[in-house]
Formats: sequence, C-alpha cells, structure tokens
Amino acid sequence: MSLITYLTRIQFERGAVRLLGEELALLGACRPLIVTDRGVVAAGLIARVIEAAGLPAATPVFDGTPENPTEEATIEARDRFKAEGCDAVIAVSGGSPLDLAKGVALLATHEEPLATYAAILGGIPRIRADRPPVVAVPTTAGTGSEVGRAALITLADGRKLGFISPHLIPNVAICDPELTLGLPAGLTAATGMDALTHCIETYLSPRHNPPAEAIALDGLGRAVRSLARAVRDGADIEAREDMMMAALEGGMTFQKGLGAVHSMSHALGGLKAKRLHHGTLNAVILPHVLRFNAPACERKYAALRRAMGLPEGADLAAAIEALNRDLGLPADLAAMGVTQAECEALVPRAVEDHSTATNGRPVGAEEFRELFRVSLHGAA
Repeated sequence: MSLITYLTRIQFERGAVRLLGEELALLGACRPLIVTDRGVVAAGLIARVIEAAGLPAATPVFDGTPENPTEEATIEARDRFKAEGCDAVIAVSGGSPLDLAKGVALLATHEEPLATYAAILGGIPRIRADRPPVVAVPTTAGTGSEVGRAALITLADGRKLGFISPHLIPNVAICDPELTLGLPAGLTAATGMDALTHCIETYLSPRHNPPAEAIALDGLGRAVRSLARAVRDGADIEAREDMMMAALEGGMTFQKGLGAVHSMSHALGGLKAKRLHHGTLNAVILPHVLRFNAPACERKYAALRRAMGLPEGADLAAAIEALNRDLGLPADLAAMGVTQAECEALVPRAVEDHSTATNGRPVGAEEFRELFRVSLHGAA
C-alpha cells in the first residue's frame, strides 16, 4: 500500500475502495450522501462501493449529476443531503459528480446564490473551511478532481464558472485502478486526454512551482506510454494504474493554474444545447494552443518532448494530433457539432475564464477568436 499526503490524504492501490469505511470513521462521518450519475449506478459500481465500505444498503444516493454539473443539480443534491440528515459526501464517478459533490458540501453550510463563490466574481475568499467532509472515489482516470481545489459548475444563466479554494479539496481520495477496468474505450480515451492536458498546461503555466512541474512531467510520461494501451485493452491493469496515477498527478499540479485549452473548453462546456465531453474538447483544442504557445515556451517544450519520448525538435502539436487519431477522437470542433456562431459568442467567456491568466503565453480576445477558428475546422 502507498499512502501519499500531498494537498490531502490519498489512498492509492488496487482494491483501495475497501478502505472507504475506515476513512469515513477517521472523519467521524456515519451517514454520507453518495453523489454519482446513473451510468455508474447501472454499472453496479455504487453497490460495489457500498458493500466494500460496509455501509448500510439504504445509504442515500443522488444519481442525477448531468454530464456537465449544473447549479440546479447542485441545489437538488444539497437539499437531499439536508433532508437525509447526512454528515459527509462521497463522490463516486468521474469529474462531474466529483465537482458537484464539492458544490453540495459548499452549499450545505454557505448561503446561496452559488455565484457568490465563483472565482472570477471575487468568491475565493468567501469560501470558508466549515463544510462537511468530502471523500472522492474516481471511477475514471482523467479529471484529477479527487485532489483538485476547483469545481466547475454551470450556473442557471449558462455560465460555466470555476469555484476555487483549498477548502474545496476533498478530505480523502480513494484511488482504486480496479474501478476503471470496465470503462469503455471511448471514455477511456477522452478522460485520458483530459489528464494528459492537465499535465501539459500546468507545466506550461508561468507560476513558479518546481515540485508541481516535476509531478506534471511524470504524469505526462505515464499518460503517453499507457493511454493507448488502456484504450486497446481495457483489462490491462498496469495501464489503468498508470492512467489513474497520471490523472492524480495532473490534479496535484492544479496549484500552478491551467491555460487557454481549459479557458475554451470551459466556455464550450457551458453550452446547454449540446453535450460536449470536457476531455474530448481538451484533446481537440490542445494542438492549436500548443502551436500558439510555442514562441514563448520553447525551453519547456524541450522538457515536454523528453517526457513524451519524442526526438529533439519534434512537433508537439503534431504528436498530440497523431495520438488523437490513434485514440479515435474527433479531429476538430465541427465534428463535435460546434458552430462558428457558438464559438464567436464564447470568446468573451474564454477571456474571462480563471485559466486564462496562467496560459503559457498571454492571450486575449483576438487570439481566442483565432484559436476557436482553427479548432473548429483545423489550421487550413
């Protein structure tokens, strides 16, 4: 067993879910609300988690998390938390339920409206430490939200905003690679590219944090060597373990901030009329942002090439595009159903996003407009 204490308490090993009951006891929690989605319930993972943790069969479960967590779902789950007399939140699934669980814990002790606590609206200092404990049990290897200080939630007015505070980091992360063994190939690819993008963008952030940069490079190397293996053979436990660690490491480096890829994918993820997967958006946008950042980041690009096993001077953007093709991911935003009009309307939201300030190269409205253009139909 490997117990890691970095930002929070992390149990990382095959079969780690069996430690959930013990961790709840250490937190003094006896009646948790499980926050998840219907797909995870249908896959039998909630029943498995309840049994492994020794929880009562009647443990309350909120499974109404949408693909991109919303303010409405957060309030609904918060109301369930209070009605059931719960004292902790367990998030079981990918990034959306993990982020929604953070919102539930926040609103359990903080007054509405939720927008009060959004980072770009001055909400960071308004988030206090007095909230119920959160235990994160990821079933995908991508978001890193299990150790992240942020939650991305779409407000009722359509803005997808970041809620950021060290008080939002889960108290415990239970990282069990065996829980990812049944993940479909397409979702494995998309979530894996999310983890890979986190490692690259946080490494390129101009903030000074050498330990986080070392972690990001290790996570990137793991993702490059194991993602395609995990997609081709979902039962490859060593590849699954590598990907879960890559996702965890990507989350550990969020302290440096992200960049323009996430500014754009956050904006696109707020489109209510579409179901756009965050990891897939990152995969499509990443090559274009890498080309944009190149003039300001060449020294760091050399380190990225080494971590990815690429020869000196290799085209990083082309390498990511090749990986996307190998994984069967879309070539551009148009293939995901995004339109030019939607992209134009989202430029201001990308500019305002909390990730914009830490992009590897300064980026404003005109640069985002061009990045949306090339991401929509390719560089031609």
